[in-house]
Amino acid sequence: MIRSINRDPQLLARKSAKATPKDAAVVTDLVETLAAHRDGCVGMAANMIGVGRRIIAVAIGPLNVPMVNPRIIARQGAYATQEGCLSLVGERPTTRYETITVQYLDGRFQPQTQTFTGFVAQIIQHEVDHCDGIVI
Repeated sequence: MIRSINRDPQLLARKSAKATPKDAAVVTDLVETLAAHRDGCVGMAANMIGVGRRIIAVAIGPLNVPMVNPRIIARQGAYATQEGCLSLVGERPTTRYETITVQYLDGRFQPQTQTFTGFVAQIIQHEVDHCDGIVI
């Protein structure tokens, strides 16, 4: 189900709780909502659709990949950048890392560890910040 976008900075600033298999419908909704906004959005966190759970969806090529309870466990190559967000107006400065390693559960709640680089790494970092209540 495609959900509406949360644009309330106070709600976005709340830390998200760990997701469980009971949140499987949220995973589906998040992926579908990202697909519906794909023309202007490359990643989403569950709090962007009003759900305070640690779930993100990231555009990787033609796929919208869900990540449940993502944790960045390694970072390399800091750089300064500007980012916008579908939930917020304008762009803001931030520091990101060129290469990150992430532990997460996939859409079937199976554990994964994967290394990402470049723009995909940047998207993941932005969405993990959403999970942590960091509004960028």
